[in-house]
Amino acid sequence: MNCKNCEAPQQTDNNYCPACGAKLVVNRLTFRNLTYDITTHFFDLDNTLFRTIVQLCFHPEKVIDAYIQGVRKRYLNPLSYLGIALTLSGILIFVLQKIMTPDLFFGFSGELPEKVAQKLYDTLFDFSSLFFIGYIPVFAIAGYLTFNKKDYFLSEYMISYIYIMAHWSIITFPVSLLVLIFSPASYSSMSFPILFFMVMYCLFAMQKLHRFSPATVVLRSLVFFALMVIGYFALIMVFYAILFLTGTLELQDFATPPK
Repeated sequence: MNCKNCEAPQQTDNNYCPACGAKLVVNRLTFRNLTYDITTHFFDLDNTLFRTIVQLCFHPEKVIDAYIQGVRKRYLNPLSYLGIALTLSGILIFVLQKIMTPDLFFGFSGELPEKVAQKLYDTLFDFSSLFFIGYIPVFAIAGYLTFNKKDYFLSEYMISYIYIMAHWSIITFPVSLLVLIFSPASYSSMSFPILFFMVMYCLFAMQKLHRFSPATVVLRSLVFFALMVIGYFALIMVFYAILFLTGTLELQDFATPPK
């Protein structure tokens, strides 16, 4: 018998290929075997995904520092974790588009022309993944300039915030989905509390990584928050600039309609 992944010869009592490490599968894909594989992969307490989620909740420094120091097997790698977050975000966007209307989403009452609101609504969903990814360098640069006792490179800070932002998206997904389904009118009002707690989680993770004194961490947190706000509004400005440059929005869209 040969390994189905690398074709290396195998002994009959092997469970894993000694050449490539892949699990040897000898059974056909029945519903019973498929159910077992899924439950073992996702609900095993030793599963890397489960371990990564739990540790990022309570000890984010273990996951982030381990990856930066070269540990690759203990936790899920940051790009895979980001992929899960983007998949869940895509599900949330799909439900949003089915349930929400522009008026309900933006919470305006005549401030925006209906045509402009619809354009913003459609474009925001079309580029939601890019907008989410855009948060990563904004927060990474803010953290790099304020919390960096370990002298991480900016690239290592990018890895840190891929983990942090992806994790926040994953753990808030169930709450967001439930609110969206059962109380869609209150969904928009959740955005600022969620943003606030996201910043708090970022500060929690940075303090866990770098361990500043209480007085120092307060000062650095204020600077971090200021840099994050500047970056956030810069991201919004870039978003609107792209809309105008691509012709999605035009100045006449905001003109007062003739009476």
